[in-house]
Amino acid sequence: MLILNRRQGEAIIIDGGIRIIVLSSDRRGARIGIEAPTEINIQREELVNRVAEENRRANARGPGTDWLDQLPLKNP
Repeated sequence: MLILNRRQGEAIIIDGGIRIIVLSSDRRGARIGIEAPTEINIQREELVNRVAEENRRANARGPGTDWLDQLPLKNP
């Protein structure tokens, strides 16, 4: 992990044309801006983790659900 100190208005550049700019910071945290090519997907980590957990829960099956394997479902 690379740890940097940056002041308001300063930026870092990541390979692939991703630019991260410090917009402001205070005791509550920092506001950052991210400039990236449109083909780069940017998501907040906590939202990605929440969706992944919901997907795991939705895919989990409890006891007595073996009959589901017999259904002629199509996989996407």
